[in-house]
Amino acid sequence: MEKKRCAYSECGGPMNLPRAGARFCSSKCRVYAHRSEKRFPAEMTARERWVRRTESKRPVTVSGRPASSTDSRTWASFETARKSSVGAGMGFVLGGGIGCYDFDHCFENGHLADWAVEAIRAIPERVIFSELSQSSDGVHVFVEAAEGPGRKIRDGRNIERYTAGRYIAVTGRRFKL
Repeated sequence: MEKKRCAYSECGGPMNLPRAGARFCSSKCRVYAHRSEKRFPAEMTARERWVRRTESKRPVTVSGRPASSTDSRTWASFETARKSSVGAGMGFVLGGGIGCYDFDHCFENGHLADWAVEAIRAIPERVIFSELSQSSDGVHVFVEAAEGPGRKIRDGRNIERYTAGRYIAVTGRRFKL
């Protein structure tokens, strides 16, 4: 059985509190979590495409069972997923008009690499939301997009674009170019 973890997605630490029903490992995490609640735009929070995720980034339901990026019965509303203490954080299932560009290893010396700046500025769709990835070495750019096949660019850059059948482990840590 997986140990209960802090519900603040950037922490995910073990719960050592004696109080039943506690969702956060400390008052600091509780405050940070509540501040981050409004970090996701309405275009995403209004859709029932949310899951929880394990430490290894596997999607799980709000009750802890395996979730699927292609089975809407395993997804939840933003509010339900946010309130769940299952797993180590949240994820968003792509589709329904929302896709994502995933830029991996795009920082050099603490700054966004030139290739990533160019690629992000060249995104043709309307950008909904951008965030730092879990590793803080990548960026997720959520866009309005029709569903279609995924794409990987591995020409020295690490860019993936998906619009359906995938989920993204989200952090809510906004990133602005």
